[in-house]
Amino acid sequence: MTARQASCVAIGSRAVLIEGAPGSGKSSLALALIDRGATLIGDDGVMLDVRDGQLIAQPHPRTRGLLEVRNLGLLPFPVTEGTPVAIVLRLDPAAPRYIEHAESCEIEGIKLPVLLLTPHDPVLPLKAEQALERFGFATRPLPFVPD
Repeated sequence: MTARQASCVAIGSRAVLIEGAPGSGKSSLALALIDRGATLIGDDGVMLDVRDGQLIAQPHPRTRGLLEVRNLGLLPFPVTEGTPVAIVLRLDPAAPRYIEHAESCEIEGIKLPVLLLTPHDPVLPLKAEQALERFGFATRPLPFVPD
């Protein structure tokens, strides 16, 4: 399992990995998505592992359940674990205005769709949800592992 500097939320059974430069709005996007029904996996740090051919996101043990809310500090939130990553969203001021298909990246040997989104856009959470629906991988259930 490896640590990655990114924020991550689960929307349904799929994880959205949010990357960007410091101050680009990763935590703010995560908070807005949580307000719309997502569940926190990790903020500014997430653990990633490959299981059954999928990249799995877990909370980072040092920041588990904490989200930095600018001007308020670190606030506790419920978390979810073991969610397959379906898409990577990169907050980038040079994001293209229009795309026909997602770019891709490889993390831990797993190829994932990547979309660049303009930071601090007032409708960024809506764009993130649309990106997941239009370009995100469908995930298959993970096999049951008894305790």
